[in-house]
Amino acid sequence: MNDILPDNTVAWLGLESKLIDLMARYGYRQVRLPVVEKTELFKRAVGEVTDIVEKEMYTFEDRNGDSLSLRPEGTAGCVRAAIENGLLHNQMQRLWYSGPMFRHERPQKGRYRQFHQLGVEAYGMAGPDIDAELIMLSARLWQELGIKDIELQINSLGSSTARANYRAQLLHYWNDNKDKLDEDGLRRMESNPMRILDSKNPGMQEIIANAPQLIDALDDESREHFEQFKAMLDSVGITYRVNPRLVRGLDYYNATVFEWVTDQLGAQGTVCAGGRYDSLVEQLGGRDTTAVGFAIGLERLLDLVQLSANDEQVAQIDACLVMVGDAAQAKGLVVAESIRYALPTLRLQSLCGGSSFKSQMKRADKSGACVALILGDDEVNTATVGVKLLREDKAQQQVAQSSLASLLTEILENHANKRG
Repeated sequence: MNDILPDNTVAWLGLESKLIDLMARYGYRQVRLPVVEKTELFKRAVGEVTDIVEKEMYTFEDRNGDSLSLRPEGTAGCVRAAIENGLLHNQMQRLWYSGPMFRHERPQKGRYRQFHQLGVEAYGMAGPDIDAELIMLSARLWQELGIKDIELQINSLGSSTARANYRAQLLHYWNDNKDKLDEDGLRRMESNPMRILDSKNPGMQEIIANAPQLIDALDDESREHFEQFKAMLDSVGITYRVNPRLVRGLDYYNATVFEWVTDQLGAQGTVCAGGRYDSLVEQLGGRDTTAVGFAIGLERLLDLVQLSANDEQVAQIDACLVMVGDAAQAKGLVVAESIRYALPTLRLQSLCGGSSFKSQMKRADKSGACVALILGDDEVNTATVGVKLLREDKAQQQVAQSSLASLLTEILENHANKRG
């Protein structure tokens, strides 16, 4: 698990504000979910023979002897909350959430044991149009974040009947090639033979490549849903690749599944993944309700944003107030508050601590601010402020405190235009 330090939080806040804005523009509303749920929820939703439940969950007993788990993903909790709070009966819902998830797996760049996800879920809409909308929403996000070289892979897992027929075909195939399966493959052969297709073992890729394809076993309704979904993506110019081996790692998926993948982040290339889970609401005790959603790993997304961005760092503050002398130290914070009152959006840092003028100017320059406001005892007596541009070779100005707001507005506009 890792700390997110002040130098990085500005990037996190910028990303989160864009996500919040985008969700609102598409009509999705935020829900805030508990970090801890009953373990049984994840066993029923995610699947008892998945890696998440078998190997990765942080599970413990509370004082009452109940088994609880830190949430490894958000969909199960979102469905539970929607059922318990009556959000799904004869209603369509578009919801989103974000926050920390927890999985005990090998830490690596962009993948930690505490990680953060954005989850987007839509309930009560059975057609392929909502599937396509989620793809369009995610594609819009990549565009607005400046992310390129990211590929959309799609597949259909079909209906429960189609999957049952395919499961029989696949089980027959695995039995014929039993000697080529690894330990995990042999264990999953009876419980969930489709999960073997998701294996990352290099020694099993040839046998997986030659396995029967689910897309060939789709029933007519599932095939029509998938074709309409693809046509909608075609109509807005979103390119994709049909990946018949894409099955997703969680048991609750059906019909449409998709992943956005990139080769810019090493072996862990999936940035966004999701699909339909039409049986999960009923499986968790609700009424039969169709559902579709996706999740984005925010650490990986931020890595992609930073790879796509230029090297220029956006300053976290606009101006620093330098205070020198007893009178300035006494009155400095009052002056600072008056400046903030006049310019509510100004990011102003008062250089407290009583250090020398030279030391404070070094701190102001290092901060990335574009202007230093200098307050000494003389300035206190004359109700003025010294204004020194830190990124330009110009002489310091003395400005009446009453005129400071208009001058700062002009300075910041000029600075923004030069950066732009």
